[in-house]
Amino acid sequence: MNSAYVPDDYFRRHRVSDIFGDGESCEVDLGCGDGGFLLAMAEHYPERRFLGIERLLGRVRKVCRDAQKRELDNLRVLRIESRYFLEWFIEPGSVSRLHYLFPDPWPKEKHHKNRLVQEDFIPVLHRALTVDGSFLFKTDHEGYFEWVCERMEASPLFKRVEWSAPFYPKTDFQQQWEAMGKPIYAAEFRRCELPNS
Repeated sequence: MNSAYVPDDYFRRHRVSDIFGDGESCEVDLGCGDGGFLLAMAEHYPERRFLGIERLLGRVRKVCRDAQKRELDNLRVLRIESRYFLEWFIEPGSVSRLHYLFPDPWPKEKHHKNRLVQEDFIPVLHRALTVDGSFLFKTDHEGYFEWVCERMEASPLFKRVEWSAPFYPKTDFQQQWEAMGKPIYAAEFRRCELPNS
């Protein structure tokens, strides 16, 4: 079993069944890093499909090795840029839950343009999610948390809901920040179905 998904063509839309062999939706860990969260989720929920998105080849290879050691056939890893994956690669309506955990907060004001969550990102996220899909966000950076909440809550495409994940393993970053006594900020946003969509 090869956990790495290497597409035949990066310039066409891909269905979940292309990646996993069957199914219409999957959960996505956007920027999965070393895969600790992704692996734990796939192990805990064998009936679900999990796709890790990561740009760095070394991290992709590590997650794939760990997945193979644990014989997780419900996990795949794709090396691709996050925004491109959501906007052009995956078939619309394919992602049941998007996990975006401890991304680079780009704290300097002149770098805020590099943050993934911008006003023009929200419709991209909305298209990628299933009808009842969710966007789950965690960070240790209060400023980025406020930035994301402000933009998501201002959009009619999403509504903030109570955190609904009973099992949610901690990433290495979360464990590191908590050990330093830093607070963790978390929010979940549910996709809204608009009347004309």
